[in-house]
Amino acid sequence: MRKPVLWRVSLVVFLCAGAFASGALAPQVKRVLGAATVSFQDIEESLTCQCGCGLTVHSCNHLQCGSAIPLREEIRAQMSLGNSREQILAHFKAKYGEKILSAPTTSGFNILAWVTPFALVALGGLFVGITIMRWSARSHDSAHAVASAPPAASPYDKVLEKELKDFEE
Repeated sequence: MRKPVLWRVSLVVFLCAGAFASGALAPQVKRVLGAATVSFQDIEESLTCQCGCGLTVHSCNHLQCGSAIPLREEIRAQMSLGNSREQILAHFKAKYGEKILSAPTTSGFNILAWVTPFALVALGGLFVGITIMRWSARSHDSAHAVASAPPAASPYDKVLEKELKDFEE
């Protein structure tokens, strides 16, 4: 009786996580939050430095980085043109390719990069839950079986007793 409830709850959690991760709820969130102002730091955090450090343009810790400094100047130039955050990121994506974005886009094949971690965590949790339920059911059943059944006499018990008597003599 508990299994159908567990499966239904698991399915609902999995579907909600998938919908949230896929960006299906993003339009509603944007509508509630309203239009955000363009921030220089926000755009720096959205772009990956191309010097090989693996950090964002904002976090790059090289003093005279050959990539971060020109990218910051280009961000300022794009902001001075009055472009929105999406337009600026589209400009960098068109110029440098998708590798410049610090987070994968939520469209096409990249949706797997967003959904896979949530799906694996949900499947792992489901696996752990099912395993714990099975273990607890086994231990519960075996505890009742041990308590209710008297120890069975083995045919080898008589032979063992005889051998022990012979050994003691």
